[in-house]
Amino acid sequence: MPPISLLIKPASGSCNMRCRYCFYTDEAENRAVASMGRMTPEAMRLIADKALAWADGDCTFAFQGGEPSLAGLDFFRGLTDYVSAHPNPRGVRVHYAFQTNGYALDEAWAQWFAQNKVLVGISLDGPKELHDRYRVDRAGKGTFNRVMASIRLLERHGVDFNILTVVSAANARRGRQVYEFFKKQGFRYQQYIECLDPIGQAPGGNEYSLTPERYGAFLKAVFDAWYLDMKAGRYVYNRYFENLMMLLSGQAPESCNLQGVCAPQWVIEADGSVYPCDFYALDRWRLGNILTDSFPEMEQKRQELGFIQWSRRLPEECRACRYVMLCRNGCRRNREPVTADSTGKNYFCEAYREFLDYAAPRLMEVYQLLRRRAGL
Repeated sequence: MPPISLLIKPASGSCNMRCRYCFYTDEAENRAVASMGRMTPEAMRLIADKALAWADGDCTFAFQGGEPSLAGLDFFRGLTDYVSAHPNPRGVRVHYAFQTNGYALDEAWAQWFAQNKVLVGISLDGPKELHDRYRVDRAGKGTFNRVMASIRLLERHGVDFNILTVVSAANARRGRQVYEFFKKQGFRYQQYIECLDPIGQAPGGNEYSLTPERYGAFLKAVFDAWYLDMKAGRYVYNRYFENLMMLLSGQAPESCNLQGVCAPQWVIEADGSVYPCDFYALDRWRLGNILTDSFPEMEQKRQELGFIQWSRRLPEECRACRYVMLCRNGCRRNREPVTADSTGKNYFCEAYREFLDYAAPRLMEVYQLLRRRAGL
């Protein structure tokens, strides 16, 4: 049996904010049932039982939404108390992760994160004028001040956290400013993800849309600032750059969008429904229900649907590209339509190509520098 990581949506797609580019709202609206409500403590305990019985070595419970904090702190306290008291004869190591918008965290949440060594991801799109452009509350007001207050709360309690930034039309034009703002605030663990257009809609048509041209410029601007810091011995973690260095050095990347094939994920909705990817929590890709089905049964359904197999395909243009082993055609969500017979070219192909032309030699330089500093 493998190590296992579960991405659990205990409050389904519900959220206490109204981000203008929210993918999860769009995803929910493309299902027969938009919201699966709230997960019960009994369901969470059954999931924990099944996961710990099936995992080998490590088991990660990662929570996302919508906004997972809407399930209530008692829900999560119940889980950690239950797992702590759970018989664990095979010595499975349990880890917790929590992706939040940071809108409603308080001292009690911070204490729970710290006590249980929860790795927290907190969404922040840059300085106030950029973050507040699209990340607003139910009244349409910016959320920057509340999110920053939550981050400072996490810092005071010694909680491990990283910053998750959605790259949209607004902040893509100011990549250097975003990077320098995060560095000034002491946020040295950064992850940037592409803003998604609605399912089935041609990309690029919304006010917030990220185009390949904008994304290429953003990557180069962030890279230039990051490169100078790394050369000067000021370490800043950037997930995309780190994964590219892994590929350049012959290692396997940890990020699924650079593996060239979808990873076998387990995304669990509030009612127990299981899906193969957070971007594909849609009716046609439902694998079963963890409350009634076993992991092997749901894995069999994954195989029958062809979800992973279809993602292996590469367009002919990619096969001839000098960067195919660094790009791998990127995330499946950005290369739809993907079918049993073909796959599209990644929407951000030109951004990746332009960026790798610009940065690949210096990425290898940084990798070699890090090895020397580590005495390898």
